[in-house]
Amino acid sequence: MRQTADVVIIGGGIEGASAAWALAARGVTDVVVCERNTVGAGMTGKSSGVVRCHYGVSSLAAMATASLEVFENPQSHFGEDVTDIGFRQSGYVVGVGEQNVDALRKSLAAQRAVGVQTEEIDPAEVARLWPHADLTPFGAFGWEARGGYGDAYLTAQAFSASARAAGVRIRQGAEVTDLLLDGDRVTGVRLRDGQAIAAERVVVATGVWTRPFLAPYGVDVPIEVVREQIVLIAPGIEKCVVDRLPVFSDLVSLQYIRPEPNGELLFGNSDLSHCETADPDGYLNRATEQFVDLVVDRVGTRFPGLTDAAISGSYAGCYDVTPDWNPVISPTGIDGLLVAAGFSGHGFKIAPAVGRLVADLVIDGASADARIPASDFRLTRFADGAPLRSPYPYVGAGEMR
Repeated sequence: MRQTADVVIIGGGIEGASAAWALAARGVTDVVVCERNTVGAGMTGKSSGVVRCHYGVSSLAAMATASLEVFENPQSHFGEDVTDIGFRQSGYVVGVGEQNVDALRKSLAAQRAVGVQTEEIDPAEVARLWPHADLTPFGAFGWEARGGYGDAYLTAQAFSASARAAGVRIRQGAEVTDLLLDGDRVTGVRLRDGQAIAAERVVVATGVWTRPFLAPYGVDVPIEVVREQIVLIAPGIEKCVVDRLPVFSDLVSLQYIRPEPNGELLFGNSDLSHCETADPDGYLNRATEQFVDLVVDRVGTRFPGLTDAAISGSYAGCYDVTPDWNPVISPTGIDGLLVAAGFSGHGFKIAPAVGRLVADLVIDGASADARIPASDFRLTRFADGAPLRSPYPYVGAGEMR
């Protein structure tokens, strides 16, 4: 059986679903999304869900602030039937040591220049927001009142439902095994069951599985698969208190911590100077004892007011990491073939803007938002020796900023 489509999207995670949504919003609805399992079943469901616009790379800051507008107004973007995508606007605070104060202030100014609502905040105000924290090692703090956290799985479902309502076909349990080519041009895809779908444009949004999928076609997306661990903490304080806490990004002891809707706290590691590579189809889906010890040490040191806290659970996921820790959203050397991968831990918070940039590239070949030049995310930047990096890097935490 041979089907046709204007566009095939390989991968039904949050980026593939967002691309389908954005294409439909621009009137391109003859789209097929091929997902080998179910929508959001891969690393999307492992996202820690932090929503922030705090990036030294201006195009990423612009993508995050454009995406925030979608998280804040889901019904306007996904339809009246969407009542909750899991976004909680708790606020976002980031703290740095003395050696990073100048970089923080310059980064905040650059963020404001592209529309981010952010400011420096007094330590006394942070102490009010996070009364359990020891703030003595910090030199300065940034604050985003519109930041918070969300649910990547629910958001992917909303993208998919909206795209489907517009006429996009979302095929679950449909694994793409091969690209169909005519010389140096893509002509479609073939599924594991032998079906072919003819299309002049194909978007590869396969996250941690991207590099081995594209390698046979001579397209090298330099992605390393890195295992990341998350620990959940029962804080020993009332849920109503937890609900008022903002996300706290601690760039002194290199950790981040945020509330969970059930009253727990989620801990993540921001020290990415030494990473653990992994097989995305066979990795340990829990924190190691060594990592739990690290959590106990860092949380105990930074939040001495949580005297009754206890570990309640853990899980792990994988990042698709590029050499500069920033995504590839780009045409490839094959005509009609685009890739959106290598999100390096940033994918959820910028997903709506990613979908729109993919749609722009498919339809127009260029970005429609002057703040988000497509050239920043081109695949060839690595070969060109022009990685995408912040002009205001933080000592010890450059990978995530």
